[in-house]
Amino acid sequence: MALLEVGRICIKKFGRDAGSRAVITAVEKDGMVRIMSAMRPKERKCNPAHLEFLSEMVDVKNKELVHKALGIKEKAPHAAAAPAKKPMAKAQAQAQAKA
Repeated sequence: MALLEVGRICIKKFGRDAGSRAVITAVEKDGMVRIMSAMRPKERKCNPAHLEFLSEMVDVKNKELVHKALGIKEKAPHAAAAPAKKPMAKAQAQAQAKA
C-alpha cells in the first residue's frame, strides 16, 4: 500500500485546517502533494509530513465522490430564485400607513 497516491484520503495534522479530512489530488516531483480539504476546498500544495494517511481511497476525477468523502455539501440555489420577504413587508407597511 503506497501512501502517496492520488485519491488517498488523509487528515491534516498542522496548519489552519488541522484535523480536517483531505484528498490527495496530485503528487509533485519535488515531494509535495496537492490536496483538497474539507475546510478549504480549493486545491493547494501540502507537505506530506503534515498529513496522516488513512486506508480510504476515492476517485478524484469524480468531484461528487470527493465532496461526499470530505463532507462538503452542495451550495444552495442562488438567493435571487427565492422570494424576497423584506421588500414585501415594507410594501405592506406602506399600504397600511396609507389606510
